[in-house]
Amino acid sequence: MSDNGITLYDLQLASGATISPFVWATKLALGHKGFDPDIVPGGFTGIAERTGGKTERLPAIVDKGEWILDSWLIAEHLDAAYPDRPTLIGDPGIRPSAQMNEAWLWQNAVGPWMTCYLVAYRDRSLPQDHDYVTSTRERMFGNRKLEDIIVGREDRLPQISANLELLRSTLRENPWFGGETPNYTDHRLLACFLWLASVCDTPALVEDDPLRDWIDRGFDLYGGLGRHPGLSNIFGLQIRDGDPEPFNRNPVANGLSKRNTGVASTSGETARITGKATEQADA
Repeated sequence: MSDNGITLYDLQLASGATISPFVWATKLALGHKGFDPDIVPGGFTGIAERTGGKTERLPAIVDKGEWILDSWLIAEHLDAAYPDRPTLIGDPGIRPSAQMNEAWLWQNAVGPWMTCYLVAYRDRSLPQDHDYVTSTRERMFGNRKLEDIIVGREDRLPQISANLELLRSTLRENPWFGGETPNYTDHRLLACFLWLASVCDTPALVEDDPLRDWIDRGFDLYGGLGRHPGLSNIFGLQIRDGDPEPFNRNPVANGLSKRNTGVASTSGETARITGKATEQADA
């Protein structure tokens, strides 16, 4: 029994690794607050029975007898109930910006990655969950068989990686999305990569992806929450001739990310947009 009175209802694969990105976000939030909760294990089958009819979706925590459902409500509860511990959300503007970033990541990566890993998603689930995963995920994707949905994934994976430049551009100038330290925005986004590690039976990102530093540091947080032995290495994608570059290897600073401190600080960009850089090179 933990000494803080918090119980977390987990959603797991056969390996014991967490599958749900929303449960991952809650695990990271609890770690951020310094809590080591009691874990109630289980998969998709029997959630209502495990929770005594309180919910059929996870995550859920019980904090000193109080049930809190939904990962965002849990984070807000932890900040309100434990203001003396490190803050998760803080400024109210963090929530809408975090939700926008997370929605962008789901649209550009999590959803497309799902089409690449649905068979592994099913096969790694608890045996009693295989039918549930198959029927629900096939329905989500137009009643197509999981084996048909993943066809062509080797063509899609490099493009999904290339679509993540928004994350990379921010992390080139900031160690965390929370600035100098991680906050709940980092936890929400890292949770998507932890979900990826739970289902990827072939790597999704190249070895030298600039995201690796942030992801590795994120997986190491709170005693290595993201280092469960049931998770796969997400790095090692092999790029073939004709594939798009998996990330921008020659990023150019612009007004979205750099500070103007005078003419010298903007001269390079000015030369590029006026064509003077090309004229000088031709000369």
